[in-house]
Amino acid sequence: MRFHLGLLAICSVLVVASGSSRNLPIISFDEGYSQLFGDENLMVLEDGKSVHLSLDERTGSGFVSHDLYLHGFFSASIKLPADYTAGVVVAFYMSNGDMHEKNHDELDFEFLGNIRGKDWRIQTNVYGNGSTSVGREERYGLWFDPSEDFHHYSILWTENQITFYVDNVPIREIKRTEAMGGDFPSKPMSLYATIWDGSNWATNGGRYRVNYKYAPYITQFSDLVLHGCAVDPIEQSSTCDLPPNSESVLTSIMPDQHSKMENFRKKHMQYSYCYDRTRYKVPPSECAINPQEAERLRGFDPVTFGGGRRHHGKRHRRSRSSRAEASAI
Repeated sequence: MRFHLGLLAICSVLVVASGSSRNLPIISFDEGYSQLFGDENLMVLEDGKSVHLSLDERTGSGFVSHDLYLHGFFSASIKLPADYTAGVVVAFYMSNGDMHEKNHDELDFEFLGNIRGKDWRIQTNVYGNGSTSVGREERYGLWFDPSEDFHHYSILWTENQITFYVDNVPIREIKRTEAMGGDFPSKPMSLYATIWDGSNWATNGGRYRVNYKYAPYITQFSDLVLHGCAVDPIEQSSTCDLPPNSESVLTSIMPDQHSKMENFRKKHMQYSYCYDRTRYKVPPSECAINPQEAERLRGFDPVTFGGGRRHHGKRHRRSRSSRAEASAI
């Protein structure tokens, strides 16, 4: 694909360093999205800017952006289902898997339900050029109950950096390195939101499955932000309405925000692929190993992060099939 370099330069400058979406336009559902699957399990509320997605025994549900985007800031306020949610997966993510089956790119927020009394967990993941064999997962706890109220989840994607935010706090930063090569997402992607049955893997490797006694499971989306460079899928051209010279917007994380990110990771990160010695004898090239972080995770799971032998049960890995296909589970 060939894009005008001037547009790429503009697209690299997208959002205030705090990751805040409060100055960016919130669009209506019909303006930016269409239903992906789920029939009446997707419900647009009267304000036109809020959406309910539900999962029942028949199907999950989901929606997708009208446009493809090459870089941008993408955000939503999300309220997750409450009570017993084992096996339930809510996803807010970018992908081009429908266009590039064997070399797709993907940026994920995945919310993993749990048994009653246990908290939801958040997982982020990055795939570039079909690099699914690597898997760049990180998993976190939270400092709040995401089923009690709405919270902001955002993805900033530029030519050289990806940042995930929760309530405008950066929780993960991926910088493009030469060694990563095509593993850094570089092709236009659509934005998706789905809820589906992940019983086979999502809760303790599939030990706890969705219990439809508690259905329907309803997740709510509002404050939808699509702020980026839209790409025409046929002509492969990009357009940007962003100002070419805006000194008030930055893509790098400022020192105070970086401190918040480090504090979050110290308190809430439960898994990082960079330290998983059962999967990688040598960490992937982009990993910068932090000895303190390594020691903390080793205490959390000495087998995974200490390189010892696992004596009981293999960890089930998730299939990377489409979330839409998962509605048939």
